[in-house]
Amino acid sequence: MTDAAIPRFTGDASPYAGGDPYADHRTADFPFTHLVDLADRRLGAGVIAANDEFFAERENLLKPGPAVFDPEHFGHKGKIMDGWETRRRRGVSAAEPHPTPDDHDWALVRLGAPGVIRGIVLDTAHFRGNYPQTVSVEGASLPGSPSPEDLLAPDVKWTTLVPRTPVGGHAANGFAVDAEQRFTHLRINQHPDGGIARLRVYGEVAPDPAWLTALGTFDLAALENGGQVEDASDRFYSPATNTIQPGRSRKMDDGWETRRRRDRGNDWIRYRLAAQSEIRAVEIDTAYLKGNSAGWAALSVRDGEDGDWSEVLPRTRLQPDTNHRFVLDGPVRATHVRIDIFPDGGISRLRLYGSLTGEGAAGLAARHRELGG
Repeated sequence: MTDAAIPRFTGDASPYAGGDPYADHRTADFPFTHLVDLADRRLGAGVIAANDEFFAERENLLKPGPAVFDPEHFGHKGKIMDGWETRRRRGVSAAEPHPTPDDHDWALVRLGAPGVIRGIVLDTAHFRGNYPQTVSVEGASLPGSPSPEDLLAPDVKWTTLVPRTPVGGHAANGFAVDAEQRFTHLRINQHPDGGIARLRVYGEVAPDPAWLTALGTFDLAALENGGQVEDASDRFYSPATNTIQPGRSRKMDDGWETRRRRDRGNDWIRYRLAAQSEIRAVEIDTAYLKGNSAGWAALSVRDGEDGDWSEVLPRTRLQPDTNHRFVLDGPVRATHVRIDIFPDGGISRLRLYGSLTGEGAAGLAARHRELGG
């Protein structure tokens, strides 16, 4: 992946002229958006501080879904925008009315899950002439739950992830990141001022092995614990990654649903666990999938990149809108898991309960050290 391959957008967008406000939104297919959004609110991410949010609140940066635009929505401070927008910066005097080259606004973001960042999108949707001229992003890794004051302390090491770069208005501005480190927090800088609608931070979760060891038994497939979706047969209605998000599904599109099959095949998802583990219990949830849940499901495991698949849960009837629980006959060692659903439909969540093997724990600890954890 090279940064040069990613489209760059600069300059103003045309003023809104009515109709679909996204009709002239500039965007691209970025090569990293299949990865987990480490700044997802469902994982616990938050915008914990900003130096200014006069026109629009910093928390809007992490809202799910695209930014909404209402041309008639005004308040006492002016146009209300669905994003983070700061006031216009000014110079120090009538003789020097313009901000200095170093003047900028900033926001501190706690990632929902610490991890290795592969790409960042700063979307200026609907900020057509009031977006920042340039942006930059820095990352830091601090243990525990640091306060904004802790993060702003002079001894905190910040690593540049996106150097100061011009961006465009009403555009999804994407940046590839090449930093093989584990980060817990970001500092988003906009120079000198303006508005950003949404922040997305794509990467790979790097869990704390000490925490997982202390837990003992945990969900080995969960995003927050380092599980990930490697591939899926179909993502037509919703992403397969939804099946390992925190909590139970709260609506139909918060799970995984495939298009209707018209052949004799079946749909599937392949997962990579946090590390080599022993699985002892399984949950397959079809919450909110009532007329479109999978009819049957089977579970297979593999130990290693090239191991053979072995079925551990034979094809089993699923009920709509139901959480199904299965205790395996004995611990099953695995690094990868595949769920097959028959013939199509969907599930909302898959939970795989167990613990790390000695080899898995050692590998996770070594990776943690490599990433600076």
